[in-house]
Amino acid sequence: MRIELATEPGDPARPNEDYASVALPASGQGGSLVLLDGVTPPEGSVGCLHSVPWFTARLGGALNELSVSLRDMTLPEVLAASISRTADAHSSTCDLSHPRTPQATVVLVRWDAERVEHLVLSDSALLLAGPDTGVTAVLDRRLAELPPAVRALRDQVRALPRGSAERDVAGRAYAAAVEALRNAEDGFYTAAADPSAALHAVTGVSPRADVTAVAALTDGAGRWVEAFREGDWADCFTLLRKQGPQHLIDRVRELESADPDGVNFPRGKRHDDAAVVYAEF
Repeated sequence: MRIELATEPGDPARPNEDYASVALPASGQGGSLVLLDGVTPPEGSVGCLHSVPWFTARLGGALNELSVSLRDMTLPEVLAASISRTADAHSSTCDLSHPRTPQATVVLVRWDAERVEHLVLSDSALLLAGPDTGVTAVLDRRLAELPPAVRALRDQVRALPRGSAERDVAGRAYAAAVEALRNAEDGFYTAAADPSAALHAVTGVSPRADVTAVAALTDGAGRWVEAFREGDWADCFTLLRKQGPQHLIDRVRELESADPDGVNFPRGKRHDDAAVVYAEF
């Protein structure tokens, strides 16, 4: 089995908030991969004593353990239990009801000799490759497909002059509108402190014979497709298979540096944390 993993912070001076790992039980029966993209809180946000990397490490570790040790649990049940375990670790010291309590996007894949299970929550991506069916992108599109009124606010921000007071005001209004949709009905969901978020994940099961390889990418790495339009998800998978995760991240960094202010390729951050896991069965 071929497994490759790469992750890199968007800013070397800040901790990497992404988490990526693979678990292969000693029994040799199957395995699992976990990919998390920690959500960076706004400056001055309060409510939790712990950092986002603390949260993603705790949640990721729980997902690794439970996904391989309790194979009778479904992946949503694994995610719900992992969220609860992580919440219990800091419920006595932190306000877990705060809207920006630490949280993360989730990709979770588990496989054995008979099947491949998957779960995606929020805007990280999962690619499934089959022997004859090409590449299937499993995406939770709720954050990308915001209500028309919110998309109109985003377009308004992009149309205003960079550095202007008007753009700054419009940007704050847009950010507030997006935040109002976080972990809310008709909005989008991330793994935070409420285990019921697991019920909103995109899930599926494939026969093991129908999946030859998988790749999981946080949105910082998925910019290759979604921001910079270097190719589609099938092209992205081909690049990963041939040249590996680090090459993809390096190319994203080149593209970010060539357009530092997002003039040609608008994006929320100049550089973002990026993580990729590639597993070939």
